[in-house]
Amino acid sequence: MFVIGGSTLVDFSQWYNFVTVLLLVFALFLILAGVFTAYFGSGKSRTIGVVLLVVGLVVGLLIGYAYHAGDLVTGSGKLAPLIWQAFLVIVAAVIGALIAVGIFLVAIMKS
Repeated sequence: MFVIGGSTLVDFSQWYNFVTVLLLVFALFLILAGVFTAYFGSGKSRTIGVVLLVVGLVVGLLIGYAYHAGDLVTGSGKLAPLIWQAFLVIVAAVIGALIAVGIFLVAIMKS
């Protein structure tokens, strides 16, 4: 914890969790983009797809290992609960977005 102004406490372990999830999602989408580009691309695009795939795998494995092994600053060593919590947050965000888009479409179509 860190004291700012004598009364506010900031828990930086939450920021490390945020960065871990951010990098894991980044790696996941690099892997997906790489597979898509390598499969459907031709020539130079296929090479770029393989590079994206390899970079995504390296980033994902390094961050996953560092967090799980406790080498990251948090030292929690429990990656599965963090991924599950992130998954639930993403699902909730998608549901909320779909509801908002649905209301928007109904309002537009009725007018």
